[in-house]
Amino acid sequence: MIEPSDPIDVLFVVTPRSLLLDLAGPAEAFRLSNQHLLRGGAAPRFRLRFTGAQAQIESSVGLQLNGLEPFPSALPVPTWVVLIGQPNEVLAKPDAGTRATAHWLAHTLGALLADRPQHKLVTICAGSLLAARAGLIGARRCTTHHEILAHLHEAAPAAQVVDNRVFVLDGTLASSAGVTAGIDLALHLIALTCGERNAAAVAQDMVVYLRRGAHDPELSPLLAHRHHLHPAVHKVQDAVCADPTRAWSMAALAEVGHVTQRHLLRLFTAHAAVSPLDYLQAIRLERAKQTLAGGASVTRAAEEAGFSSDLQLRRAWRQRFDGTPRSARA
Repeated sequence: MIEPSDPIDVLFVVTPRSLLLDLAGPAEAFRLSNQHLLRGGAAPRFRLRFTGAQAQIESSVGLQLNGLEPFPSALPVPTWVVLIGQPNEVLAKPDAGTRATAHWLAHTLGALLADRPQHKLVTICAGSLLAARAGLIGARRCTTHHEILAHLHEAAPAAQVVDNRVFVLDGTLASSAGVTAGIDLALHLIALTCGERNAAAVAQDMVVYLRRGAHDPELSPLLAHRHHLHPAVHKVQDAVCADPTRAWSMAALAEVGHVTQRHLLRLFTAHAAVSPLDYLQAIRLERAKQTLAGGASVTRAAEEAGFSSDLQLRRAWRQRFDGTPRSARA
């Protein structure tokens, strides 16, 4: 096991066309963590290292990343191996550098990580596909970006793939959904290793408005159910998001969309995969969560979100979340 004072190598595995934010976001979080530790008189915990199939690799935005280490044949100190994502076109047709990376993952890294609790495998976004194709996930719980969940199911059929989750932890495997979720995961790992105070300071430096946890959804309700092109449904959704406290009824929602109530229900079901009133409740609950996170009382959160009473908020909360509004506020 890793002792509280042990330094940790954070080894980023860089593949051709790696998504630059998948790399830079978590790396910056670990750097800032070290900086705050030093300011407090403690030794830095993280040593950032970068490895790849070649010494120079082009990133997703065309920036050349130089000075990459060769793939290591041993991990003599506690190491967190970080696999980062690539654009869809590279995932569909892996190039020579990606194939070489996959070979090292399957034939070398797997043995180095096996039954070694001091090491950790961390996947950011589509980095989970690299891990799955190399046989590194097995039957463990994991997640990835919502657009490639089906591909992860195919690549790791025994895995317990969790959808709509910011990140998932299962033993020595830590996986995250996407670019910003990689920062959330890094902050969580920093909190576990260096304490909540250190992680909070890093989040403040990075101007992360709200640190998301392992139980938070990948997509905010403000963004969910919006992957469609129907103008009437978007118009109703925009109105609800702009004023969730209004006394909305099916008649009022239908009036905004300039359709009948029955037709609005059909449109929402077909294009948003949710009913208008369920969508309204999800938006109100999100508003309540944000208000509670700001320190407001349950009564104030209910009022700000458009619920008629504390009781109505609690009833809606139980349908979607664990715990209570009061525990969320704590």
